[in-house]
Amino acid sequence: MTYDLFIGDRLFSSWSMRGWLMLEKFGLPYRNHMIGLYSGTMAEDMKALAPARLVPALRLPDGTVVGESLAMAETLAERHPEAGMWPRDATARATARWLCAEMVAGFNALRGECPMQLQHCWQGFDPSPETLTDLDRIETLWAHARAVSGAETGPLFGDYSLADVFYTPVAARIIGYGLPVSEANRTYCLELLADTPVRQWRAMGLTVTYDPFPYAMNLPSQPWPIGGPSDATPVEDGPSVNATCPYSGKPVTHFLELNGRRWGVCNAFCRDKTVADPGAWPKFTAMREAVNDS
Repeated sequence: MTYDLFIGDRLFSSWSMRGWLMLEKFGLPYRNHMIGLYSGTMAEDMKALAPARLVPALRLPDGTVVGESLAMAETLAERHPEAGMWPRDATARATARWLCAEMVAGFNALRGECPMQLQHCWQGFDPSPETLTDLDRIETLWAHARAVSGAETGPLFGDYSLADVFYTPVAARIIGYGLPVSEANRTYCLELLADTPVRQWRAMGLTVTYDPFPYAMNLPSQPWPIGGPSDATPVEDGPSVNATCPYSGKPVTHFLELNGRRWGVCNAFCRDKTVADPGAWPKFTAMREAVNDS
């Protein structure tokens, strides 16, 4: 039983990130399909999913198409109760659903003024009063979630849940635009962004280049605080330390250099995602550590 997940450009599509995390974080089997948000092919790419018209969209194993993130979340939670996507406690579960629903329906100023982008952090961004109001509401909701769950740090309801999925792109906006929140909430945002799947999502997004860069601002920037800048570089040829790709086990065909050594993978995408953030990939890290220990 495998789901088909249709997503847009990883660096910018906050809703696609939510759809992907629902499946990735809870260990549900899926295949990714890319929809061209910035290539001009979106309408054509979405035709087979009609009447769904936005990403993410999910096709169930029986062919049923589910659009809209909250509907996807409820469908997956219903189909996989063992995955624990919502909190087990009834009060916490109701509160988590409330937080997700308000995220879907609200925070228009924050979303409009601060489009998600995962490449770097803007410096000197001046949020509008409306965006500050949205941030205050978000902090109120997070405080309420912690009062209900008793979790002072980490995921909002103690164990990772769909509430954390839905607010991960909010965390990316807060960090990416240097938005004012409490130190405790900034720490929570950084914890969400440091999670290995989120680092992987960003690294895969960095394999695509954009000219011009969407949502450019006339502001200085600084590097993303997690997983970069990378010390790895792509190279044209080997030989590499390893003969087989750490991801697929296939013979290596593409190469990168890191800390004076050349490593091989089985395709350009694997090379580029590894170059973007070598520390995001446990299989690559395990290979390096095994070589260093030998």
